[in-house]
Amino acid sequence: MGITKVFFFLPAVILLSIFLIYPLFQTIYLSFTSPNGQFIGINNYINILSRKEVLNLENFPIPPLGALIHNLLWTCIHLPLSIFLGLIFAVLLRNVKGGTIIKSIIFTGMVIPLIVGGLLIRFSFESGPGIVPAFFQILGIKSLSKNWIAYPDTALFALILGSVWLWTGFNLVIYSAALVGIPKEIEEASMVDGANPIQRFFYIILPLLKPVTLTTTMATFIFELKTFDIVYISTRGGPGDASMTLALLMYFYAFRGLDYNSAATVAVFLTLLTLIPAFLMIRQYIKT
Repeated sequence: MGITKVFFFLPAVILLSIFLIYPLFQTIYLSFTSPNGQFIGINNYINILSRKEVLNLENFPIPPLGALIHNLLWTCIHLPLSIFLGLIFAVLLRNVKGGTIIKSIIFTGMVIPLIVGGLLIRFSFESGPGIVPAFFQILGIKSLSKNWIAYPDTALFALILGSVWLWTGFNLVIYSAALVGIPKEIEEASMVDGANPIQRFFYIILPLLKPVTLTTTMATFIFELKTFDIVYISTRGGPGDASMTLALLMYFYAFRGLDYNSAATVAVFLTLLTLIPAFLMIRQYIKT
């Protein structure tokens, strides 16, 4: 019986070793070596962080600021907006007639491929067919009634705001499912005690949703760090690296510059950026 279990378990181990474990250790190895295979310690990491395409604060706060800062800006804007909108929509639509249809429309952004989402973002922010420049044209704000994708000061923010629409549906569905699990007796008791909707939201619903918020925060954070499809199809990181992200930069290093050591260094650095917050959030989740 023991041999039979090993027989069925072995193919999975082989596949994981070939497509996951070996590439993982090979990537780490490449990040600590030079192109000729010589071990150079953390020199690759120092070299990467000194490059302007990774970190460039000369024109702060106007992009290009480097892929690292762009990812941080993406997180600072996209994370609170997408979680807040997902939570608010879930709360407002849970007892609304036809709320399921509205949720389905909002969730459309998660259903379509990110490549298609990137094209939609590009068309939405282009002058002419784009709805965003047309909206600001109606308001008379000429500085924003332009092709956002074509200008360094707006290209990155166009992608970030567009990605909020793509990702809000995910948080909406997660929060909607979590709200179903809140016992109605708790809210009914608070209503009897005279709590208004705002008080019920902040003192009952929000605390009970804390574990779910940690989960959605981590999932959203990972999405933001590995953003590639949207940027690649919309701007290719341009104009002038103004919308470059770490994932796209890693792709350019590996498959355009054939600089596999730099690409591996960015990949490991990106992984560390993901693991550290994930570890902290898991600890917080265990405490709750």
